[in-house]
Amino acid sequence: MVKIQVRRSNVDGTVRCPSSKSYTHRALAIASLAADGGQSTITNALLARDTLATLACCKALGAEVQERRDIVQVKGRHDLPPPENVLNCENSGTTIRIMTAMSGLVKSGHVVLTGDESLRRRPMQPILDALGPLGVEAYSTKGNGTPPLIVRGGGIKGGTTVIDGSISSQFISGLLIAGIYADSEIVLKIKGDLVSKPYVRATMATMEQFGVKIDHEPNMLEYRIKQAEYKSTKFDVPSDFSTAALILSAGALAGKRLKVKGLNFNLPQGDSQIVEIMKQMDCVIKADKSKGEVVVQGAESLEGGEFNLADTPDLLPVVSILALKARSPVKITGVAHARVKETDRVANIARELVKFGAKVDEFHDGLTIVAPKKLKNASLEAYNDHRLFMAFTIASMMTERSIVEGAESVDVSYPNFVQDMKDLGAKLAPAK
Repeated sequence: MVKIQVRRSNVDGTVRCPSSKSYTHRALAIASLAADGGQSTITNALLARDTLATLACCKALGAEVQERRDIVQVKGRHDLPPPENVLNCENSGTTIRIMTAMSGLVKSGHVVLTGDESLRRRPMQPILDALGPLGVEAYSTKGNGTPPLIVRGGGIKGGTTVIDGSISSQFISGLLIAGIYADSEIVLKIKGDLVSKPYVRATMATMEQFGVKIDHEPNMLEYRIKQAEYKSTKFDVPSDFSTAALILSAGALAGKRLKVKGLNFNLPQGDSQIVEIMKQMDCVIKADKSKGEVVVQGAESLEGGEFNLADTPDLLPVVSILALKARSPVKITGVAHARVKETDRVANIARELVKFGAKVDEFHDGLTIVAPKKLKNASLEAYNDHRLFMAFTIASMMTERSIVEGAESVDVSYPNFVQDMKDLGAKLAPAK
């Protein structure tokens, strides 16, 4: 594990936010299924470890792909051949959940999907159970609902199926993306609450740009997936509000004036809610939607409050570190599904924030955090989780000297994080 040393910092300036990981995944998968004979061009693609896993899987399932910096050209097909090898989804939950559904479209044979140690612990049973009634045999090799997974080819037959919506919306996204090529219409019903709704909206918005519209109930608990075909197109990936939220937190916690540019407010991104959350916490923050910019001023202290992040679980690390400067307690709820992300983010955030001197009460679906009068220096573990590494590094900028382990994890979503922070004035260096 690579450790960095963080000293008290004062960040200031402008940074361009990286492109959206979520939209890059979706655009690559959908473009690889566009079978109109044309070629899709995806511009401003994020080519980081997670999205490169999706790209490799699309190639393995027969797509023709050319990459040039952040431009990806894809010629797709929907009569998918059995891959020559196992699909390695690396650390990416989005990749394996979308690819599991797409594997049902393989003409014959079997598809084996796996990933790294973290991914092989993540729950997949809901999508395995949902594929069965649609005529697709899919199972966990360990019999416990976690990868490796085996999907038998032969096509998706169609029909009605029910899926648990309480663990991840990625299951629903996978079924929506692949389901248009079923032999007959699919009725997809959600059991229980649907978490992370904005990510399903992002999936449908991307599908629409490739010529396919999904009918659904207003509460997003039932979808009619009719037979259709994606049309090749040009898709411009918006910047990533999940990452922007972390950068903006650095401005509030350890900044003078920090501007994030290159944002897109037109396509749905749930994590754009960070602007309103930070306003509620008494941050001086202003969004200019026409320019695609957000400016935040450094704050002496912030206001506490209660925040339900059921739709935006990637904001859990952000709101947790903002709580370290709050005058009153911060209660975060609705994030039980964050326990099955790259790591158990609820437990790991609770464990590490205590090292700063915070009082943390952990419960099933969230945390209550009481900030200390002064943050202690700390030695922090990011558990090989990119968002935790970035969050703990930013929080450490409020200490005299702290160490954060796990710098290599940022190549999942934001390979230039450390350099961008240094360019803004953060005092980061390799730990000796």
